[in-house]
Amino acid sequence: MKAGNRTCPQTQQVLSHTVLTPNHLVSEMISQWCKSQGIELPDPVQNRMQEGVTEAERHHLFSLLDKLSAAALPQQKEAAKELRLLTKNMPSFRSLFGESEDAIPQLLTPLSGTKSRSGVLHTDLQEDVITTLLNLSIHDSNKKLVAETPKVIPLLMEALRFGTIETKSNAAAAIFTLSALDSNKSLIGKSGALNPLIDLLDEGHPLAMKDVASAIFNLCIIHENKARAVRDGAVSVILKKIMDGVLVNELLAILAMLSTHQRAVEEMGELGAVPCLIRIVRESTCERNKENCIAILHTVCLNDRTKLKALREEENAHGTISKLALDGTSRAKRKANGILDRLRKGVNITHTA
Repeated sequence: MKAGNRTCPQTQQVLSHTVLTPNHLVSEMISQWCKSQGIELPDPVQNRMQEGVTEAERHHLFSLLDKLSAAALPQQKEAAKELRLLTKNMPSFRSLFGESEDAIPQLLTPLSGTKSRSGVLHTDLQEDVITTLLNLSIHDSNKKLVAETPKVIPLLMEALRFGTIETKSNAAAAIFTLSALDSNKSLIGKSGALNPLIDLLDEGHPLAMKDVASAIFNLCIIHENKARAVRDGAVSVILKKIMDGVLVNELLAILAMLSTHQRAVEEMGELGAVPCLIRIVRESTCERNKENCIAILHTVCLNDRTKLKALREEENAHGTISKLALDGTSRAKRKANGILDRLRKGVNITHTA
């Protein structure tokens, strides 16, 4: 990954992103085991020093930032390229950005004076700066600092709209990484970032799709962002992609999350989601997809009893819902049985997440 490889050596599939999330539970288990065995763990501070945080490197970082702020365009491009590589390959350089409140604003200087759509800003410079932001956002202690720097989210949104496809993908990945913090989810949602993310999802470029879907999913974990996503047209875009067989697993997970929002449920019914979801339940081999589909169908049918007709016909023809009630995940069984109960008795049931 440090060399820029994005292909899994085992499956040969291209990774959707190269963001590594620390597993704090396993780390704590290792720490406890070492303590019980009398083994001393290496000092994290010492490790960081071994990674090369020296005064010379600290000086080098801030000299590069000074070039971005004051130098001519060729020097800005050279500095931006080097910062991109340093923050990609050296975790120590990511942490150094937290030492100065001016570091991130200085990084953004080349993007702040002009707008990419004007043609003045060079796309390679934008790509390097946005990718450096992504690299910085990977560092846990930077997430709050990066997101709360005033110009960051607006510039990420501009990159989503007007960057190269790699810049768009990296901007979406940065939003996904930053949205690991709940406070950032709210901040990013209020900034209006869901709108360009949904537009980019609608564009459907394969390089950006997974990063975009991951960002939308993370943001919609909090209820206020579900309302924003629905308002910005997420339901119709997601349904169209699912019907086209694009990124079905990821987009079904988002749709299931949005199904707790009343307007989203109404739109699903209006846009013909029921036949599509029934077909996936019948044909899919993925238990998680079946679970998400039946959960959505359960909610849609609670909202509009006329949609039960299609489910009744499916059940009579294929026994699809009965099969899921027997063989599905525990949640899928619960939702399937709820639908069967309505089909048999025509009485209201209590919807639970």
